[in-house]
Amino acid sequence: MTSTLNPAVGAALRDQQIELPSWAFGNSGTRFKVFAQKGVPRDPYEKVADAAEVHRFTGIAPTVALHIPWDKVADYGHLARHAADCGVALGTINSNTFQDDDYMLGSVCHPDPSVRRKAVDHLLGCIDIMDATGSRDLKLWFADGTNYPGQDDIRARQDRLAESLASVYRRLGGQQRLVLEYKLFEPAFYTTDVPDWGTAVSHCLALGDKARVVVDTGHHAPGTNIEFIVAVLLRAGKLGGFDFNSRFYADDDLMVGAADPFQLFRIMHEVVKADALRPEAGIAFMLDQCHNIEPKIPGQIRSVMNVQEATAKALLVDADALARAQQAGDVLGAHAVLMDAYNTDVRPLLAEVRAEQGLDADPVAAYARSGYPERIVAERVGGSQAGWGA
Repeated sequence: MTSTLNPAVGAALRDQQIELPSWAFGNSGTRFKVFAQKGVPRDPYEKVADAAEVHRFTGIAPTVALHIPWDKVADYGHLARHAADCGVALGTINSNTFQDDDYMLGSVCHPDPSVRRKAVDHLLGCIDIMDATGSRDLKLWFADGTNYPGQDDIRARQDRLAESLASVYRRLGGQQRLVLEYKLFEPAFYTTDVPDWGTAVSHCLALGDKARVVVDTGHHAPGTNIEFIVAVLLRAGKLGGFDFNSRFYADDDLMVGAADPFQLFRIMHEVVKADALRPEAGIAFMLDQCHNIEPKIPGQIRSVMNVQEATAKALLVDADALARAQQAGDVLGAHAVLMDAYNTDVRPLLAEVRAEQGLDADPVAAYARSGYPERIVAERVGGSQAGWGA
């Protein structure tokens, strides 16, 4: 078959990398109920094995992020070797300072120095894990905040946050990074200590070059122009990565592209324009979603495909035509350039990319035929299934 691919577009799609979250393979759900499924992993080793299946059928998901202590093991070097044997590698280390009773009033922003010390020690321990796994990024999300006016000193909490982050930053190794996530609200409802990209980037600027901001696409108020935030962070050299998911209301953690695929396209357009799609650009493209009623592995495969489709459409934007229309003040013409790319059916293009990689054109169907779903249901009997907190 003669290739019809634009060589640059084909190369960009083949080189794309999307990181998978280990916790998406466990049982998860709404704030009210977690529905158990058969064949769910019982430990981090089985989570990694399931992530490897997603990579096997998509070809662009070579790393899996860990969540500590949910993915705690005795020997992280051994887990890394297991991942390599499965054909993937361990990626971002996600910290957890929001589930202990001590953290009811905060972790790194807590008014009690002993609680702050406990939280920082956990973060430093996560860097020890990075040393063992070869991971580049330590991702920090804090549930810290207050629920009532007067509950705590807002400025003092920012000082405590800065002090704690500085302690962690000093421990980073040569190629390691700190990536700071923000969230509009929840579980703190009056003030959240890292509520937006401006707060996150101000702390990262104070820390230095190894500190970047993570954009979780579900962590914004309705109507927020997320691609504007992405563009500004790219311009400042402070975009460290994405947590891709969808939300209709708040932090729904639905499959990326499910709620607003046009928004995902617009975000990827900004990434492509900045030439930040390349792995060398240092942007971590990670999924962060908790499958509730859909099967775990097919849900991850579908999300990877959704990101691929948005990326392919972004790569098809006629940059020269767009620039000419913008320079001429041709509002409708410029908009039409974007819409032409967005309305393109890129599924045949992606099927060709997969064929060149020796992959099935339909990864979801290929996985369903593989026998893996039936095998894990039969083999994973007994023990405790992984879920939130394990």
